Amino acid sequence: MFSLLVTIPANAKWTQNGVTIAGGNGRGGTTNQLNSPNGLVVDDDQTVVIADYWNHRIMQWKNGDKTNGQVVAGGNGQGNGLHQLNRPTDVLIDKETDSLIIGDEGNERVVRWSRRSGTTQGEILIDNINCWGLAMDEQRYLYVADDRKHEVRRYQLGEKNGTLVAGGNGEGDGLNRLHSPTYLFVDRDHSVYVSDEQNHRVMKWVEGAKEGIVVAGGQGQGSALTQLYYPYGIFVDAVGTLYAADTRNHRVMRWTQGATQGTVIVGGNGRGSGANQFYAPVGSSFDRHGNLYVVDYNNYRVQRFSIE
Repeated sequence: MFSLLVTIPANAKWTQNGVTIAGGNGRGGTTNQLNSPNGLVVDDDQTVVIADYWNHRIMQWKNGDKTNGQVVAGGNGQGNGLHQLNRPTDVLIDKETDSLIIGDEGNERVVRWSRRSGTTQGEILIDNINCWGLAMDEQRYLYVADDRKHEVRRYQLGEKNGTLVAGGNGEGDGLNRLHSPTYLFVDRDHSVYVSDEQNHRVMKWVEGAKEGIVVAGGQGQGSALTQLYYPYGIFVDAVGTLYAADTRNHRVMRWTQGATQGTVIVGGNGRGSGANQFYAPVGSSFDRHGNLYVVDYNNYRVQRFSIE
C-alpha cells in the first residue's frame, strides 16, 4: 500500500500482548471468522481491510467493532465471475476512486471494487497475472508481484502490460533475481521493497535499477537475528526502517537502514495462540499512530499491538 508516511521513533516499543481486532473465533466463514487471512490494509480511521483467502472474500472491520466484520468484496463462493473472488491474497485502498484494489490470485487477475454501498461486483484491471502482493505510489501507479514469473511490474491504471521494476530474470538468488516474491512496499522515492520469500530476504530495488539490494535476511533460512524464514508482509517508515513479518519464525522484525541484523519487536515466543504468540504471521501494517497490525494466518485472526 502507499506509505502513510508514518514516523516511528527509533526507540519505539510495542506492547507484547496483541489484542484481537478481527476474527479469533476459529476457522470459518461467518462474519466473525476468517479462514487463512493474508494481506491487510489499515485506513486512516483504523478500519482494517483483510484479504480472507479461503473464504474468497474481502472483510472490513471498523475500529471498535469487536464482533463482526462486513464482507466488502466477493463472498459469493469461489469462482471467476465479476461478483466473485478466488483466493485473494492482498488488498489496498485507492482513495481517489474510493475503491479497493484486490490481488485475486486464484483467478490470475487484479480487480477493483468500489467501496460505495450497494456494490455487488468488481471490474478487472489486469488479467493473466499470478499476482500476490500489491502496492501503490502517490502518483497512483500500481505495483504487482508475480510469484510465478518472479518479478514485480508497475502499471498505470488502465494499462495492461506494465513496466518491469524488479526481478524478471527467472527464479534465482542473484541480486537481479527473485524467487517467489510475495508482498511489496513502495516508498516516496519509488523504491520497491519486495519480500523475496523463497530466498528468505527482503530486497530493495531503487527506481530504474537492474538489480536489488538485500535490506534484510539473505543469510539462508533460520532464526538468528541475521536471518528470516519466509518473510511476508513488509512496511517501511518515513526514515527507511523496515518492518517484516517473519512467518516461519512466528515474529515481526525491525531492520534499520544498513543494519546487518534485525530486532524482534513482537512475537518470537514460539508458535502458538497466546496473546504474545503467532502461528505464521503474514500481512503486517501500521496505522498513522504507529500501532502495529499483524495477520496471524493459522490463528485466523488479526492482532493489534499498541505503540508504548
